[in-house]
Amino acid sequence: MYKATVNNKTFEIIQSDENLTVNGEPLTLDILSIGDDHFHILHNNKGYRAEIVKTEASTKTVTVKINGRTYAVSLKDKFDLLLEKMGMSHAAAHKVNSIKAPMPGMIIDLKVKPGDTVNQGDPILILEAMKMENILKSPGDGVIKNVKVKKGDNVEKGQVLIEF
Repeated sequence: MYKATVNNKTFEIIQSDENLTVNGEPLTLDILSIGDDHFHILHNNKGYRAEIVKTEASTKTVTVKINGRTYAVSLKDKFDLLLEKMGMSHAAAHKVNSIKAPMPGMIIDLKVKPGDTVNQGDPILILEAMKMENILKSPGDGVIKNVKVKKGDNVEKGQVLIEF
């Protein structure tokens, strides 16, 4: 069982063998891939053009465009639903207290300071490694507690850079 939320509307999806039901109603689709992330869908003798615009595995979200209209789809599987039922959200189960260097490199820019409020996806700092600039982004919403590096510092893989 899955729950999908599309533009603030929730649907219960149950898959058994090759059958799908949405909110208790059987769903019959004919889907044809017409290119990378592009599909033609036939439902109730009506055709739709669909494109997968963006997928975000960490948040289980997909942005799709159907006949030119964009939809944000958030998915919850049976484990997410069980955590929710127990009063523990997926986000709380994966709360991050710090950002560590993913590789050795040099800090070339800091975008935050202690006390700053950040949202998921906000740029935190830029790490130069192997002659490439890597923008490290906030893994979730929070407040910066401590910045343990400064511009120009060389860092090692796994070193704590920012604390929330």
